[in-house]
Amino acid sequence: MSVTAWYAIAIFAIAYALIATEKIHRVAAALGGASLMLLIGATDAEHAFFSEESGIDWNVIFLLLGMMLIVSVLKRTGAFEYLAIWAVKRARGRPFLVMVILVLVTAFASALLDNVTTVLLIAPVTFLVCQRLNVPVAPFLIAEAMASNIGGTATLVGDPPNIIIGSRGGLTYGDFLVHLTPIVLLLLVVFVALCRLLFSSAFRYDPTRVEQVMALNERDAIRDRRLLVISTAVLALVTAAFVLHPVLQLEPSVVAMVGGLALLALSRLDAQDVAKDVEWPTLAFFAGLFVMVGALVNTGVIENLSDAIADAVEGKLLLASMVLLWGSAVLSAIVDNIPYVATMSPVVADLVNANGNTDQSHVLWWSLTLGADLGGNATAIGASANVVILGLAERAGKRISFWEFTRYGLIVAFVTVAVSTPYLWLRYFAFS
Repeated sequence: MSVTAWYAIAIFAIAYALIATEKIHRVAAALGGASLMLLIGATDAEHAFFSEESGIDWNVIFLLLGMMLIVSVLKRTGAFEYLAIWAVKRARGRPFLVMVILVLVTAFASALLDNVTTVLLIAPVTFLVCQRLNVPVAPFLIAEAMASNIGGTATLVGDPPNIIIGSRGGLTYGDFLVHLTPIVLLLLVVFVALCRLLFSSAFRYDPTRVEQVMALNERDAIRDRRLLVISTAVLALVTAAFVLHPVLQLEPSVVAMVGGLALLALSRLDAQDVAKDVEWPTLAFFAGLFVMVGALVNTGVIENLSDAIADAVEGKLLLASMVLLWGSAVLSAIVDNIPYVATMSPVVADLVNANGNTDQSHVLWWSLTLGADLGGNATAIGASANVVILGLAERAGKRISFWEFTRYGLIVAFVTVAVSTPYLWLRYFAFS
């Protein structure tokens, strides 16, 4: 590798260490690292801002921005308060049952929409639920971020890396449902059990608070019925467009931005006031992270790593699938899983073609998907949903540190990937 490549590795390592140790704010670390990558020539303006392979993923940025606008308008209707009271009453005020409801809703919604959109919608409800029950919000938010990554694994549109994999591998919405939904349902059962063990200290039952919530009428929480009808209609159309992505051939980012801007216009709200609710620091963090990872792509660091993996497993399909599963889990924990999958998918395509491009060789695509999506749970910056949750928590004054998230994430990622290992072996090798 070139000297520039080694400099790029050093800059990325230092920036990552600063994000992990929180010596400086993660946005400053990411943008500072991106600036240094540009200064040393590891990337340039052309690659950083305009390249699909090694630049800022504007589809992700504008998907987030569009959904943030929708959430900003929707929260002014009182819909989140309605859902918060409804969830607590259905669980009879039991914090663990509340978490189970929120986790399952998050997981299934993430499969239909995408995990980032879902956490943007569910987080405001969670803040209100925890406030009503007087329980710490961090465990609930962390559990929801992880549930969104698990649930989003099941469909083509559920997690941004899946869209990349589907496009590169020629895989359909139905392919993801058939091959990944069974293991995702099993993983959700395992994850709910893990929540009971990992977050047990958060399940404090306060009879007085519960009694107060049970006496509330959730319908009274709705403040603007006209705006609620309009917001619900726009959100339903956006959701339908996400699901029909293979037919409409519209990027999720385009759908989200059109939906967000249309709702803003129809709402008659002050645009400047709505824009204040957008998580601008989170968007800036993603931009910086994309530029840093893109620099590793430009300098050949990622390609060398991918080639080494391909050479090591050539012609050995079972070994290749296991290396992809666990290797993707580890690497997706370190770098965001979106640029990782964008870089790794051409290598997997070559491996699939080298093994005859059969139904069995497609196990490599499912190994990459499971490893990248589930491995993203391991650290606070491993997946987009994690970063969004941290940003929302910080804005609400309930800051979640990198290590507070990661100490739970490492356990969840390891267990879910471990459960996926026999699934791949049994389905695609033992009984194929």
